[in-house]
Amino acid sequence: MAIVNVTPDSFSGDGCTSLDAALRAAERLIAEGAEILDIGGESSRPGAVVVGVQEEIDRVVPVVEAFVQFGVPLSVDTVKPAVMRESIRVGADIINDISAFQAEGAVDAVRDASAALCVMHMKGRPETMQIAPRYDSVLSEVEGFLAGRVQSLVGAGVSEERILIDPGFGFGKTVDHNFALLNGLHRLGVLGLPVLVGMSRKSMLGAVTGRDIADRVVSGAAAAIVALQKGARIVRTHDVAATRDAIRIWLALEAARLAASPE
Repeated sequence: MAIVNVTPDSFSGDGCTSLDAALRAAERLIAEGAEILDIGGESSRPGAVVVGVQEEIDRVVPVVEAFVQFGVPLSVDTVKPAVMRESIRVGADIINDISAFQAEGAVDAVRDASAALCVMHMKGRPETMQIAPRYDSVLSEVEGFLAGRVQSLVGAGVSEERILIDPGFGFGKTVDHNFALLNGLHRLGVLGLPVLVGMSRKSMLGAVTGRDIADRVVSGAAAAIVALQKGARIVRTHDVAATRDAIRIWLALEAARLAASPE
């Protein structure tokens, strides 16, 4: 899943501020091996400014309409029910909600659609989430929250087959919390749903490597491989080519391992 930010304040500095720029970015990402494009019209970095509903629609909907031509699944990263509705109307295949469809009207906006729904864990809100987050057990609390939100969606009439889950790396979590989550990621498999992860360029990588945002390509690809080994099914990344190469090496190793295993 490749990230296409259509914001002027993306934390990674790669926001597209025109439709032409977004189209060029999409073409490049697909050429690099992206299988899903995730379009975001509001930054969710710590301390990000909230964008108005109409402004976000104006940023996102024309991009979704234009990206339909590429023939790959389109995801829209939004917490706003109106943006969800408009995005689905023009062709979005996935709604990726960092607030887990808790906003008033969010479930109603997606219930009767066919789009897949990504339910993510976040402690607090983007404006405040990184102010001393605390957990008794981060893995247990994330697992319990996701299970509860999935149960709420299914209870509201959403087919479980439409739902995927995201533990929310970097969303209300310290570096230690993030690596505890990554280490125990396989536990989320008990929920029986596909797991999406997004660690690309995040501060958890910089804290370990000492590298700035633009220099976290290698560490991001390494983290993606660890996540896949622990059961993740979708990797959300800014750096498609490097992540694809790392996945190819891992898959080749897995093929060799299977070939060498006795029947």
